Amino acid sequence: MLRSMDEGNGPAGNAADIAEMSFEQALTALEGIVQQLEQGDVPLDDSITLYERGEQLRAACQKRLDAAQARIEKIVTGADGKPSGTTPLDGAN
Repeated sequence: MLRSMDEGNGPAGNAADIAEMSFEQALTALEGIVQQLEQGDVPLDDSITLYERGEQLRAACQKRLDAAQARIEKIVTGADGKPSGTTPLDGAN
């Protein structure tokens, strides 16, 4: 049986509620969907809906990871090679 929308992994969810989730919330919801699908007792139509939701959650998590990686890559190092600060991603100072 499908879980409710409490964790953002129900079939009626949409991209707007995913955008409001933290990375951790989206990852937890994605893990819940994977568990449901791996159990194999979800009807086919519900499985497809869960898979679509899972793909939306995966994309949201990947987007946040990519943004975090970009921020890390923007760390500025000083003359001694130690991090001395960060620069904005848009290049503004």
